[in-house]
Amino acid sequence: MSRTRDFVRTIRGALQPAKAGKGCAAREHESFFESRDAISRFLFVQDDPAPVDLCFVLGCPTPSNMDPAIELFRKGWTPNILISGYGRCHTELPEYELFRRYALERHVPKSALLIESKATNTLENFTFSRAVIESELGWEMIKRVALVTKPFHMRRALMTARGQWPNHLEFIALPAKVPGEPLADTWWQNEVGRGYVFAELRAIGAYGLAENLGRV
Repeated sequence: MSRTRDFVRTIRGALQPAKAGKGCAAREHESFFESRDAISRFLFVQDDPAPVDLCFVLGCPTPSNMDPAIELFRKGWTPNILISGYGRCHTELPEYELFRRYALERHVPKSALLIESKATNTLENFTFSRAVIESELGWEMIKRVALVTKPFHMRRALMTARGQWPNHLEFIALPAKVPGEPLADTWWQNEVGRGYVFAELRAIGAYGLAENLGRV
């Protein structure tokens, strides 16, 4: 974990322009924006919507994160949506149930929804869902998967999918967009956004050291 903390401190340092003499000011200003933009390009992955065999939605407390999956289903671009996650907090309704009800209210039929009900973190989302996919669909029937999660979380979700699911799969990234949440072009503007991004970088480092990730 010390290597992970060192990594995050390095990133934080890259985002904080250092004090220096006038001759270095322009270069430091340029370096600040280069570092910020590199982090944005790394974390905030997005593809164009396309037909898939399965749409996989990672749970969170915001049920409107289901919107990209619902849109795919409405277009006839996915026959199945798998919702994964109980969540970290013991609330009245677990995250998977919040998402399931949100989809049903928007006319996604119950027959199109698969549920993984125990995961409490990203790694568990993928490891616990393997058995659901195998029993309900069969991996041989799945070639392309759409991943739906928060924008700043997409890189970790994508790398975890590649590390935990079969190698033959192709993934497309469809981040949900919820007003007020950190986006690629605004995350550095307030402490909340910076906190989410630094937490993701730290989590990616920890997952990588534990060998839970696939290729970038």
